[in-house]
Amino acid sequence: MTLIKTGIFGGAFNPIHFGHLKTAEDVLNKLSLDSIVFIPAGNPPFRKPGLADAEQMFEMAETAIAGRPEFEVSDIELRSKGKSYTIETVERMQKEDTELFLVIGIDAFSDMPLWKEPDRLLSMVNLVIISRPGYSFTGLSSSPYLQGASGGILEELDSGERDIFSLFCSNDRTIFLCRVVNVNVSSSEIRERISRGIDTKYLLPESVKSYIISHRLYKNNS
Repeated sequence: MTLIKTGIFGGAFNPIHFGHLKTAEDVLNKLSLDSIVFIPAGNPPFRKPGLADAEQMFEMAETAIAGRPEFEVSDIELRSKGKSYTIETVERMQKEDTELFLVIGIDAFSDMPLWKEPDRLLSMVNLVIISRPGYSFTGLSSSPYLQGASGGILEELDSGERDIFSLFCSNDRTIFLCRVVNVNVSSSEIRERISRGIDTKYLLPESVKSYIISHRLYKNNS
């Protein structure tokens, strides 16, 4: 049976922007995935106060990927009751014909020991650790999950000499270290620009910009 290779890309997407979309496209191509599923956060345990509610984040993500059949948006966390944990989301997404690839940034991976049942999570998905502005792969050298990655390999990822490196785990899962094109923009920066009346052209899709304007989002961002 041929497995459908599906990437899981979670986050607040508050708002979703070109950085998110470019990252998803890079991962899709470099790992030859069939699709990427964006999962706006519902009620995560460590969520910072947001200015758009979960349903609005979902709707912005939907409008951002319109016309891209390889991208999907799931409301799986919106429909969950209580706190949203990654392992529970993964459990609900598992299918017999699907192989899951969990996409997270270097910063999020550093916090993985604090997640709910991280070892069991790593037995259920292939992990894709992507580059993030301000963080380095060499900073992960002491991680117990990356013992097969030498310092030289991590340095090559940071310098751009290498785009991707894979570690095969004992549980038949793979950890991918993936250098992606980082668009130097953040959701917090976009919110700040909107609150100050500064143009966001080239930072996020026009459809998302129109949604933000029509729903008067981020005007009182602090």
